Amino acid sequence: MFHLSPRQVFLVDGLGALLSAFLLGIVLVQFESIFGIPPSALYILAIIPCFFALYDWYCYRLKGTELAPYLKGIAWMNISYCILSLSFTFYHIESITTLGWLYISGEIIIVLFLAAMELKVARQ
Repeated sequence: MFHLSPRQVFLVDGLGALLSAFLLGIVLVQFESIFGIPPSALYILAIIPCFFALYDWYCYRLKGTELAPYLKGIAWMNISYCILSLSFTFYHIESITTLGWLYISGEIIIVLFLAAMELKVARQ
């Protein structure tokens, strides 16, 4: 397997957070009828990754600091975000479509994989 430095992990997480924010806050909102997720829920789910991206950028720029605690922090924030996303999905179960479920499920799988990678790198 390949080895990622903590800084590289923050970069990957930050770019992923920006992509999530864009997809949720701009793309999915335009296709509400296809995904069935109300814009109000999408906007809330989109703003959170923006804060994660700021956190990642800050941590990426830290010099001479042990980054493991920060990696654990973003990992647990990502896990919490997955729980929130799933909660919103179940709250809107009546309107969400199969494509909406597929999108949210795919995002959760990717984010949980990333969180596991962050915890693994933090342990090294």
